[in-house]
Amino acid sequence: NSAVLKVAEDTPATAWIVGQIAQEAGLPPGVLNIIQGYGEEAGAPLVAHNDVAVVSFTGSTEVGRIVQRVAGERFGRVSLELGGKNPLVVCDDADLNNAVKWTLLSVFSNAGQRCASASRIIVFDSIYEQFRDQLVEKTKELKLGSTDQDDLGPVINEQQLTNMIAAVKQAQEAGATVLVGGDRLTDPDHATGFYMAPTLLENVDPHAEISQCELFGPIASLYRVKDFKEALALANDSPYGLTASIHTRNIHRAVRFCEKVQTGVAVVNAGTYGSEPHMPFGGLKQSGNGTREPGTEALDVYSELKDIYINIDPEQF
Repeated sequence: NSAVLKVAEDTPATAWIVGQIAQEAGLPPGVLNIIQGYGEEAGAPLVAHNDVAVVSFTGSTEVGRIVQRVAGERFGRVSLELGGKNPLVVCDDADLNNAVKWTLLSVFSNAGQRCASASRIIVFDSIYEQFRDQLVEKTKELKLGSTDQDDLGPVINEQQLTNMIAAVKQAQEAGATVLVGGDRLTDPDHATGFYMAPTLLENVDPHAEISQCELFGPIASLYRVKDFKEALALANDSPYGLTASIHTRNIHRAVRFCEKVQTGVAVVNAGTYGSEPHMPFGGLKQSGNGTREPGTEALDVYSELKDIYINIDPEQF
């Protein structure tokens, strides 16, 4: 099958390089076609076109709804990989050093700009202060910049940065406490980039906007719970269901979490994993439409099933 790649307008160079690599690898002309432009001008006509058999969209839930509706009017097939508000649970028997390490990676990798980023950190009451203090200390040590020696870089554009700062301010006005970060970095080394300080909050209402809406940035909220039942309920209290993680030494508790958490991916004693080539990746609820990306399951949406009957002995019928 040939493919048309409509590129996100903020990252045109990356797709261009992919196209160059494909060409150098010997991919025939016309098999991979790359289109640059804004969604209304470049993406929308593709979604509505009858010759496009499958639309695979990665992006916001809001736009995903539009893609599903427009393609559905012509009975086009759609694969949606949408947002997440992913929980990471730290139980009272967790290895705290390991939990802190994976929380840092889950929250701040790619400056939080990945659908599998952890943004709701759910911690048992008995170890809450100890975990929180370790996490805050390690967060303050993170280095921001554009080199290989830095831990995270800037966010994608000024509008995203503005939205993140506004979300934090709104949470503060509602009673949340900023433990670290909370604003743009304005020192000389970062003033020319869209750098959001790595941010952790506590005393956040689980139903506040910052708890329910994907921010796509280096921001996470900490929530205190008394036991596993409460942790699981809070983990599932989200319109999204992409990925989740639990840290515990109790295998029965871990298995129970994986069975009951309402996500497409469940992880034990590591981070909120994202897409890997050998594993099917996708979410529940507003995180997707039931399709999967990577893994052999990714082929399903691009394939047609056909029943074939061959009568080799006509005299028997």
